[in-house]
Amino acid sequence: MTTTPAPAWNPQRPGPMPFHRYRPFQERVHVPAADRDWPAARIERAPLWVPVDLRDGNQALAEPMDTPRKRRFFDLLTGMGFKEIEVGYPSASRTDFDFVRHLVTSGAVPDDVTPVVFTPARRDLIDRTFEAIEGLPRAVVHLYIATSPVWRDVVLGRDRAEVWRTVREAAEHMARRADQASYVRFQFSPETFNLTEPDFVLELCDGLTGLWDASPDRPVTHNLPATVEIATPNVYADQVEYIHRHLSRRDSVILSVHPHNDRGTGVACAELAVLAGAQRVEGCLFGNGERTGNVDLVTLALNLYAQGVDPMIDFRDIDTVRETVEHCNRLPVHPRHPYAGELVHTAFSGTHQDAISKGLARHAERARELGVPERQAPWSVPYLPIDPADVGRSYEAVIRVNSQSGKGGMAYLLRTHHGVDLPARMRPDFSRAVQEATDDSGREMTAKELYALFRATYLVEDGEVALETWSVHPDEAGGHRFVCTLRTGDRTGDYEGTGSGPVSAFVDALAGAGITVDVLDFCERTGDEGTDAFAECRAGGRTSWGAGRDSTGLGASVRAVLSAVNRALR
Repeated sequence: MTTTPAPAWNPQRPGPMPFHRYRPFQERVHVPAADRDWPAARIERAPLWVPVDLRDGNQALAEPMDTPRKRRFFDLLTGMGFKEIEVGYPSASRTDFDFVRHLVTSGAVPDDVTPVVFTPARRDLIDRTFEAIEGLPRAVVHLYIATSPVWRDVVLGRDRAEVWRTVREAAEHMARRADQASYVRFQFSPETFNLTEPDFVLELCDGLTGLWDASPDRPVTHNLPATVEIATPNVYADQVEYIHRHLSRRDSVILSVHPHNDRGTGVACAELAVLAGAQRVEGCLFGNGERTGNVDLVTLALNLYAQGVDPMIDFRDIDTVRETVEHCNRLPVHPRHPYAGELVHTAFSGTHQDAISKGLARHAERARELGVPERQAPWSVPYLPIDPADVGRSYEAVIRVNSQSGKGGMAYLLRTHHGVDLPARMRPDFSRAVQEATDDSGREMTAKELYALFRATYLVEDGEVALETWSVHPDEAGGHRFVCTLRTGDRTGDYEGTGSGPVSAFVDALAGAGITVDVLDFCERTGDEGTDAFAECRAGGRTSWGAGRDSTGLGASVRAVLSAVNRALR
């Protein structure tokens, strides 16, 4: 195999890993050339989601679920709206058999939910499987056998004809065992489909479609597993589309896929497979499964949701879903897991926080313009592909502050948690104080700690100047007289000042005490807990911001100027 020389701008050079030991997919499986339809297709309806957590996911756990945990998981799945659920591998263990019997005898299966059970192509194991489902009004019995050349040669020791004979005999026995009084349908998986010759896949699937006499009202499911990922997702899509186009009695077949995630592209494989004709997707919640796991149904369904397509599954309380799955699997969900991770709706970066804060404000404004609640307004907020509230998350966790954060994030938290709406020009000043504190601690700052830092930084009344007593008196000309007792350093005296307003009168009184103050910026915000005032002042050759909070606007204004003066003089 030749390697294209790297361009001059790419300094990477051949590495030490023995890559020559591995073959590209095109040397391992024939993928028929196709006039592809899937690249131009769109997903406009959710496929049938089939969670396999209770079988495929369970067999990958270090501590497989017992019946109570399986039952809790099953109830979660039915409550979320899943209508076909793989519930076990009854012939593999007593635990799996007992759980299926528990579902039968407890009446736990809702009328609109179809359990799926899994069996290899062996007569005795098929019998055990049918014993497990006896009494269920409806079920899918899922038959599988590995079909790729490497499995036929290395594991099974059978050629194509022998594999087909094994499958046919198993399928015939399943047909004889099916209780005609109940609605039992059949499913077939040519395991390692993505490494199997396409013509052999069609031979097996079409043979079983005919043998089981599939019809539109009693269809057969043919499931195409990417048992171990071997190629880019477009290759899997080509393979699925080829089968989709060439299956016989297509209206009597539910075409299903079962992607794994060995290359980290399980979600992409599933999405492209649906574009290519798949109607049903098997996977696990949050991607549990052998090796790197099965495809993640949560991500797939919410990817559709983010495109304006109904996922037909209820994720309104994603945290409860995650906590239940973590309990049953005894495995954590990564904090960066799409949609459900603890941190996926959280921004620490300053630029991200600023964009989100502005986006949320614009969203609220747009909702008012449309005359609808914010939860019903079209969603378009930077960095948030869906509204966190739609999956049960609060906005409190969206913006969090650490050393990477900026002025927008800390301003958002102060406003939403403590009602402190900092003026835009003051935010860089407080951001520097936050940066210094988080650099020193090396950790995240909570909203409570942020407010404590704000108070310690700006609500400063003790310093070089102290107001021991003060009062404001309007005059007949519309001006104001500020009368006070000031302590400046070690001296205390009585002073008066006049001005057009209380703040300018206070500044004049300060001048009488020998403290020259220029007020550069000033604003007030009135909220439920009183009034906040913010002042930027120059005193002693330095400029500083100050803040004041009081039950009255007058009190807050005086406190803000005093704070700014003391910070400047300090």
